[in-house]
Amino acid sequence: MKILIINWQDIKNPFGGGAEVHLHEIFKRIASMGHYVELFCCEIDGEPNEEIIDGINIFRKGKRNTFNFGVKKIYKEKYSNSDFDIVIDDINKIPFYTPLYIKKPLLAISHHFFGTSIFKEANLIAGTYVYLSEKILDFVYKKTTFVVVSESTLGEFSNRGFDKKNFSIVFNAIEPTEYPMTICQKNQDFTITYFGRLKKYKSVDHLFYAFAKVKINNSSAKLVIIGRGDFKEYLEELGKQLGISDSLTFYGFVSKDEKSKLLSQSHIVVNTSVKEGWGITNIEANACGTPVISANVPGLRDSVKNGVSGLLYEYGNIEELSNSIEKVINDKALLNTLENGALEWAKSFSWDKSAKVMLARIEEVIDNFNKK
Repeated sequence: MKILIINWQDIKNPFGGGAEVHLHEIFKRIASMGHYVELFCCEIDGEPNEEIIDGINIFRKGKRNTFNFGVKKIYKEKYSNSDFDIVIDDINKIPFYTPLYIKKPLLAISHHFFGTSIFKEANLIAGTYVYLSEKILDFVYKKTTFVVVSESTLGEFSNRGFDKKNFSIVFNAIEPTEYPMTICQKNQDFTITYFGRLKKYKSVDHLFYAFAKVKINNSSAKLVIIGRGDFKEYLEELGKQLGISDSLTFYGFVSKDEKSKLLSQSHIVVNTSVKEGWGITNIEANACGTPVISANVPGLRDSVKNGVSGLLYEYGNIEELSNSIEKVINDKALLNTLENGALEWAKSFSWDKSAKVMLARIEEVIDNFNKK
C-alpha cells in the first residue's frame, strides 16, 4: 500500500508537538509493516528537502507561515496523477481543505479545535484567521472520514453537526521500552514538574501562581520546567516577581533519556493547558511512575483517570490547583496510590496498538471508496 500524508510539520520541526509525535510514531510502524509512507510538509531551515526518517519518506516544500497556500498547487503538480492508494490529511490549526481537490480515498486526522481558545495565543488578526478557517472546515469536511485522538475531540465534532458514524478514535500512546514503567527513586525535595511547550495558551503561569502558594507551607518544594517556547521569557520574569526563582529550574528541550529521568524523579507533573487533543505528556509521566494533576478540560480529561492516574482541577482555579498539590504533598498514602494507578493506566497505551487500529481504518476507507 502507498500512503501519502499531508501535514504542516514533520518530527524534526522545532515547532512540532503532540500531533507530530502521533503521526510519526504510528506511521513509522505502518512503514515497518512494508507499506510505503510519504509525508509532504513544510521546509525546515538547515534540513534537506527530502530525507527518510524511520522509514517515512519526507518531502519538504514551502515556508511554514504560508505552507497551506501552496498545498493544493504542489499536490496537483506532484501527486494528483501518482499511484498513492490513500491520502491522509492531518489537520493541525489551519486546514488544507483537501476534500475540494483530492479525488482519491481520503482520511482526515484531527486532534482538537482551537475555537475561541486561539485568542489566548494569537493576536486578533491571526486568531480570527484560525477561528474562521476552522468554521469553514465544518462545511468542507462534512462527509469526510475522520480519525480523532479522544472522546473529547469526537464530542467537539458532534457538537458542530458531524455524523459520529464517520469517526473512529486512535489514541495517542507511548513506546513502553523508552520509559522505566516502574516507580523510581524520587528527588529528596518534593518536585513539581511541567512538561510541554511553553506557549501562552498552555497557561503555565497558572502553575507559577499556584506554586507560590504551595511554597508558603512547603519551603523546600521545587518547580521544574521541561520544554521550550516563546512564553519562556515571560515565565522567567514571573518567577522573579513571585519570589520563586531560587526554587525554579528551566531545562528547555531535553533528550528522551533525560526526559525519562526528570519525569521519574518528579513527585507530580502538572498540566495547565486550556485544551488539548488528548495529552500525551500525561501518559509519558505516568509511564515514569509519576501521577498528573491536570486541568479538567477537553483532551486532558481523557488522558487522566481522575483519582487513579492523577487528579483533575477546574481550569484557571489557582486555589484548587494549589490545594490539589498540597493534598498530594501531605498525604503520602494518596501519592502512593496515584503512583501505582499511573503505572497501570500507562500500560494500557502503546503505539503498536494504535498503529494497528489506524491501518485497519485506512484499509476500510480504501475499501469503501472502491465500492462506490
